[in-house]
Amino acid sequence: MTLDKFRPHVTNIVHPFAAAAMKLGLTPNSFTIGAFLVAAGAGTAFFLGSIVLGTVLVAVNAVFDAMDGALARARNIQSVKGDFLDHVVDRYADIFIITGIFAGGFAPWPVGVLALTGVLMSSYLGTQAQAVGVGRYYGGVLGRADRLVLILVAGVLDMLVPVKVGGLPFLGWLLVIFGIMGHFTAAQRFAFVWRNMPEK
Repeated sequence: MTLDKFRPHVTNIVHPFAAAAMKLGLTPNSFTIGAFLVAAGAGTAFFLGSIVLGTVLVAVNAVFDAMDGALARARNIQSVKGDFLDHVVDRYADIFIITGIFAGGFAPWPVGVLALTGVLMSSYLGTQAQAVGVGRYYGGVLGRADRLVLILVAGVLDMLVPVKVGGLPFLGWLLVIFGIMGHFTAAQRFAFVWRNMPEK
């Protein structure tokens, strides 16, 4: 994951906000559910053609996604249930946002399906590694943090430069990248897990 190396810096930035949320009595799950609702809103906004609202809501989703983990660590209440809920919500967030983009006409549906399957398979292999005894593995060229940042960049570019390149706006080309790099990341993770999987 390209942006994973910046995780300690993000943690330092989010920590004061997590402390404030803790004082307000908010829970990690409240941010997780909030991230789910915001992602649904982002997908709906893209579907309706609102790049501005969709991009803003993706940014809010990214903040909420960082806050739930930071708050769980700050309150020392990390749990298997919370982790499970977070992963389920992240996958639905991916589905809402990517489907909203191609259903909103920013890319043809075959490109959207390629992007969606690439993202879901790379995420699946990251957690499936734990199921076969290797431990979670989120290596590869395209992780969730990378995808969120790229959506923000493409959304801003489409707002500032509302033109199509080769018949697609920037958000459309982004789905092409998600499709290709998502499946490539899935292949990288598969190879790593296969090499490191216990023999028995």
